[in-house]
Amino acid sequence: MTKDEEFMRLAIAEARASISRGGGPFGCVITKNNKVVARAANSVIPSHDATAHAEVNALRAAGKKKKSPFLDGCTAYSTTEPCPMCFTACHWARISRIVYGSRTSDSKKTGFNELEITDATLKRLGKSKVELKDGVLRSECLALFDEWKKAGGKHY
Repeated sequence: MTKDEEFMRLAIAEARASISRGGGPFGCVITKNNKVVARAANSVIPSHDATAHAEVNALRAAGKKKKSPFLDGCTAYSTTEPCPMCFTACHWARISRIVYGSRTSDSKKTGFNELEITDATLKRLGKSKVELKDGVLRSECLALFDEWKKAGGKHY
């Protein structure tokens, strides 16, 4: 198992925990030097906060732990391609890499209210230096959407 797969499995565990609490099927883990800095899940519904995506929650936790909003050299592992808000937050936080499993288009097919713009497009248009790697444990990340539906997940 590669390090990317190892950390993605932790992000998947965060998403599964969120599903079990009635939340969305999204998880994120932030690492630096192959050590976990922060991990979080989507908490939009329970927190009544549209910005409480897994990536934003993980960035907030990592910033507190590091005592800085800047996370140079860190990698964000996200079960789904970060939305434009989350990609931008990662860019502003100076995340070096974003690794994700499923794509925005997969989330949209499940019924989530996604903007149809990819991280690769945002990177190109914004001239961001963040490295992108997609498709890590893609099938396992896609399965989260089915688990969420079976658990009674709803779009509000």
